[in-house]
Amino acid sequence: MSRAGDVRSVWLRPRRTSRGEPPLTLTRIVEAAVALLDEEGIERLTMRRLAERLAVVAPSLYWHVDTKDDVIDLAVDAIFGEAPPGAGTAAHWRESVTAVLTTWRAALLRHPWAAAVPARQRPTIGPNFLAQMEALQATLVAAGFTGKGLSAATWALYNHVMGSASTESALRITDEERRLGQAQLKADSDCYPTLAAHGYLYDDDWDGSFTTGLEYLLDGLEAQLGRTG
Repeated sequence: MSRAGDVRSVWLRPRRTSRGEPPLTLTRIVEAAVALLDEEGIERLTMRRLAERLAVVAPSLYWHVDTKDDVIDLAVDAIFGEAPPGAGTAAHWRESVTAVLTTWRAALLRHPWAAAVPARQRPTIGPNFLAQMEALQATLVAAGFTGKGLSAATWALYNHVMGSASTESALRITDEERRLGQAQLKADSDCYPTLAAHGYLYDDDWDGSFTTGLEYLLDGLEAQLGRTG
């Protein structure tokens, strides 16, 4: 059970300051962490390996961060910093939302390890991520969404882009597995007639599915605005 004084998020704990602070900077740590995660994945990230990459001893890292989770949170926020918040400045709110989510997805796909991380049980409240959410919600507010409708619209769009990026990043299937799997579906077409008929295991048009799904969501949101005036 969490205690009232527990603060797990690196963004909510006060930074240590002292004239004796070592020359290793938080910026260097984050840059090295992103590079290590890009090359080897989240499973290989340890404080020791990160320290080796920076050519320092591991205790030097603890001046800036308390745990590996802190490093991951900082690295994820750096990823969101690659997508400029100004992407949501198109003339129409739908175009603006599309621009924001498309840049999010592109940043996540450049760093496949990052897509599933924000779903963990720690708040995603770094400044770069918050700037992206501000751009998204400000666009929705300007379009006319308020209250629970604003919250629902925000998270429907967020879940669409995060789900799309995480699925594309995580799925590993060979051509032979596709062939054998689809053949199995056809053999069992009495149980799975739709999947067998529509090439379920060959459905990997990630860009097309993301774009079309987003259009469906925006159509629904626009219709909802029309119903509520």
